[in-house]
Amino acid sequence: MLTPEQCMAFLAAAMLITLSPGPDNLMVLSLGIARGRKHGMAFGLGCALGCLSHTLLAVAGISALLAASAQAFMALKIAGGLYLVWLGLQALRSKGSQWQAQQQGGERGLMALFGKGLLVNAINPKVILFFLAFLPQFIITGAGNIGWQTLQLGVLFTLQAALLFGLLGFFSGYAGQWLMTTPRRSMWLDRLAGTIFTALGLRLIFSH
Repeated sequence: MLTPEQCMAFLAAAMLITLSPGPDNLMVLSLGIARGRKHGMAFGLGCALGCLSHTLLAVAGISALLAASAQAFMALKIAGGLYLVWLGLQALRSKGSQWQAQQQGGERGLMALFGKGLLVNAINPKVILFFLAFLPQFIITGAGNIGWQTLQLGVLFTLQAALLFGLLGFFSGYAGQWLMTTPRRSMWLDRLAGTIFTALGLRLIFSH
């Protein structure tokens, strides 16, 4: 098992990284404002749980393989970027009714956003490289069982990300409720969210 000192040091670093401005934060924030707190929380929880896939990849060593293969990394990066652009274009084409439809859709709309958040995080190659570089820094080699330590650290990172992203989506939703008083505001907020998603997708595709 991880030592208390190991857990505290890792959690402090993980929370600082999760709270620092980045693509995941922007997407959760924009969805929380545009669609409401439940939708922001659903997407944020999906993003957080997507970290479990990277944890398993890191344990299996597949992340190291992807990092070593320029072709595999490029293909995954383009796929993730195109998916973000597709999400952004959907929001840009909205005329304000998309938010209302998702509100009426209830649990189906929330599950769809949860799945989108899960997929966005799972196919992000930069997160794969981040886990490959970040988790080993907190592994005590003398304690043995490197794979088990890596798995515990990944689960711990996922739990704190789920908490922080959930809170971000919840509180951003309050601002969204105030702004969502007219369909016109809904339309412009969807366009703002779409612009953010599209920009992040293009940045992922063309970044080196």
